[in-house]
Amino acid sequence: QVQLVESGGGLVQAGASLRLSCAASGRSFNRYVMGWFRQAPGSEREFVTAISVSGSSTVYADSVKGRFTISRDSAKNTVYLQMNSLKPEDTAVYFCAASDLWGDNSSWRRGQLYDYWGQGTQVTVSS
Repeated sequence: QVQLVESGGGLVQAGASLRLSCAASGRSFNRYVMGWFRQAPGSEREFVTAISVSGSSTVYADSVKGRFTISRDSAKNTVYLQMNSLKPEDTAVYFCAASDLWGDNSSWRRGQLYDYWGQGTQVTVSS
């Protein structure tokens, strides 16, 4: 029982930074594994990163390791995606997702794990 609203997307140049936010409405934010996925035009939705309920464990796709950082603020019911050194290949609609299944880390990459999804926010990176 959670509603997710993403914000922070926009147009940036390659090499720039951007921070996405996902605000959760509901009483169970602190019980959910939170993830970020993205979907480029003509492509399948792909996993970007995820964070454990406590925030103590994170998983990243190889394509964003060292550049992106996921974090969560329980007091604000918000999960963030800090994106640095952006590349044109990062252009996509970014979706926030929540899962109450509490699978192990290896399962977090699967979109089917997540029960709730935001509407997405567009990130466009120009050359």
